[in-house]
Amino acid sequence: MSDLHHLHLEIPKSDKKRIVIIGGGFAGIQLIKSLRKSPYQIVLLDRHNYHTFQPLLYQVATAGLEPDSIAGALRHLFEKHKDFYFRMARVTGIELAEKKISTLVGDLSYDMLVIANGSKTNYFGNQEMYERTFPMKQIPQALNLRSHMLQNFEQTVMSPDIEEQDRLTNFVVVGGGPTGVEVAGALGELKNHVLPKDYPDIDFDIMKLHLVDAGERLLAGMSEKAGTRALKYLEDFGVDVRLGTRLVDYDGNNVTLTDGTVIPAKTVIWAAGVTGNTIDGLPEAVVDKGRILVDQYNQVEGHPDVYAVGDIAAMCSEENPRGFPMVAPVAMQQAQNLGKNLKRQLKQKEPIPFKYRDKGSMATVGRNKAVVDMPRFHFGGLFAWMVWMFVHLMSIVGFRNRLVILSNWVWNYMTYDRGTRLIIRTFLRNKQYKPGDSL
Repeated sequence: MSDLHHLHLEIPKSDKKRIVIIGGGFAGIQLIKSLRKSPYQIVLLDRHNYHTFQPLLYQVATAGLEPDSIAGALRHLFEKHKDFYFRMARVTGIELAEKKISTLVGDLSYDMLVIANGSKTNYFGNQEMYERTFPMKQIPQALNLRSHMLQNFEQTVMSPDIEEQDRLTNFVVVGGGPTGVEVAGALGELKNHVLPKDYPDIDFDIMKLHLVDAGERLLAGMSEKAGTRALKYLEDFGVDVRLGTRLVDYDGNNVTLTDGTVIPAKTVIWAAGVTGNTIDGLPEAVVDKGRILVDQYNQVEGHPDVYAVGDIAAMCSEENPRGFPMVAPVAMQQAQNLGKNLKRQLKQKEPIPFKYRDKGSMATVGRNKAVVDMPRFHFGGLFAWMVWMFVHLMSIVGFRNRLVILSNWVWNYMTYDRGTRLIIRTFLRNKQYKPGDSL
């Protein structure tokens, strides 16, 4: 990093105060929208030049959607915003005293800094799981899984070894939250309706799907009714759900569970949780369990010009000792509130404390099968599935993306087909895409 201290990111000078936003996720783009007509210069930094709609990543991984349908180019999103600048750069450190950030391509000063770089997959310190399993946080990771899965079936057709065929066609999903449940359900649909048409010479009774979770029920962040329904839906797909069970070891060929069960499998999908994507330079006192401690205005404690929003922010209180859940609605509402407060600051008005409005949560397990928790009631089945589709479709950035996704969903529903079963790039384990720790 020292070699780059003489370099600076080229941003035009302005009389306006400069807000630097790290991360183009849900919080970052919502904050920029909130500040559209405000007299600030806004600089957005992200290591990708696109925003990812992460709730639908599993559909890219299971060949239901094209990757570009769940991504929006950051420059395009804000092309009508005045005094907005995007730079594709990975932030390597923050220097609070000098009010600047360091990246791999140079330094940049700020008047106000907003850290919104989200979360990363939590491997709980297990390096082997990091190297051997498939996370579900970014588009390249989803494409890796798609290629790997399809390559496995191509190898199965050619393998004379029954045990090897077993390993190639078995899938283990670790984690019973929304991502784990949705991935397992999508794999169940592939097994029952799609892959047998592509591979008529494979007896798909050999394909086994397993979901492992250390908790006592699925969807721990939702109602007990939702967890019970999701369990029934997955069992209808033939998924072997093992609750109160953890993965002990995985060597790339065999999964060992806490109850002693050994599952032959070459594919383990890691959906066991996330942790904050912290950046070097923050004092230890403001970081707790991988998240940045903030007050009720999303200000980093002790640093009046530094804010954190979304997954990376831990807004703890007596009523909420662990902070808010690491989900998109929290990130977007915090960003909206911060945007209002930054505009109020210009008028020397008092900031408004953040209050989370929980509008509910949902998860889908496949065709006509979903669960929805609203603040006062719960429902499931076909209606829940339609609500899930509508909410996600409306949340996608860009009219074109909505049109592409809707047409894909209609086609998939009417034909029981998935149109993107393509191995565009061969996946090799030793060349797997690995994200860094921060943007």
